[in-house]
Amino acid sequence: MIPVVAVHGGAGSRRGWRNYDRVRKELEAALDEGVRAIRTGSAVDAVEAAVRYMEDSGIFNAGVGSVLDLKGGLSMDAGIMDGRSRRAGAVAAVEYPRNPVVLARIVMEKTGHIILAGRGADELAKKLSLPRHPGPSERAIKRWKELLEKVREGGNTYYALRYKEAKELGLLDTVGAVAVDADGGTAAAVSTGGVIMKFPGRVGDSPIPGAGFYADRWGAAAATGYGEVIIMSMACLRAVEKLASGSSPSEAAWLTVSSITALFGSGNVGIIVADKYGRVAAARNTEVMPWGYMRPGHRPTIYI
Repeated sequence: MIPVVAVHGGAGSRRGWRNYDRVRKELEAALDEGVRAIRTGSAVDAVEAAVRYMEDSGIFNAGVGSVLDLKGGLSMDAGIMDGRSRRAGAVAAVEYPRNPVVLARIVMEKTGHIILAGRGADELAKKLSLPRHPGPSERAIKRWKELLEKVREGGNTYYALRYKEAKELGLLDTVGAVAVDADGGTAAAVSTGGVIMKFPGRVGDSPIPGAGFYADRWGAAAATGYGEVIIMSMACLRAVEKLASGSSPSEAAWLTVSSITALFGSGNVGIIVADKYGRVAAARNTEVMPWGYMRPGHRPTIYI
């Protein structure tokens, strides 16, 4: 097997992605972290390291860069899955951890559960002395205030923005990673702050195995976009099942996105896929989905 790590920075419109040089730089750094981890560890180590870096970067809608809900609150989702054991762990609607993906891995490896949510998950993070989230970034607060004013001008102070508006603003970005290690082990991980101006308590696809992420002995997939669409289509399970049926990663990615587009229209999903042989591909029906991949001993390949 030729080890590989692939990451994405979210799917959305061109309007939502402006600093492409910074995005490229951060994706390259995330891949470097993932490859460094896979050299001495597993695919699970690699996807956790890559996603953790993107959570810390502050420019993606995950971790310290997470967007705010309708009331100005912060709630994050994350998930991770080990394709070899087919075990998964996830957290939903958490506020405390700086790196929700780290807590998701703890749920996978240290508990008998798959998803921990809200206060219970936050209490576990505190007991484990995980680094605390620093609170909303200035960028997130500024975007929230601008959109709240827009809602107020429309006479709907406490009514969440419609998906169409979020899509037009390019606010569907979630970070994700897939990896294949030298032993053929696969893994996937995702993390997000959710859709901006969402109702408090809303949970998207990122903590749902099979929807936002999935991995088994055939390969791994990580999705991004409008969570409700991804949940209803079980996008990542669908993509990996296509690998099991003999599709290449490219075919699996495009067939999955095409079927979702046929059901729900365009502008709502992107996906990265890796098979057990270390081949990777991506597909989207949005204007933009920055992503890339890297193998040990090689330079990263980035697509904006």
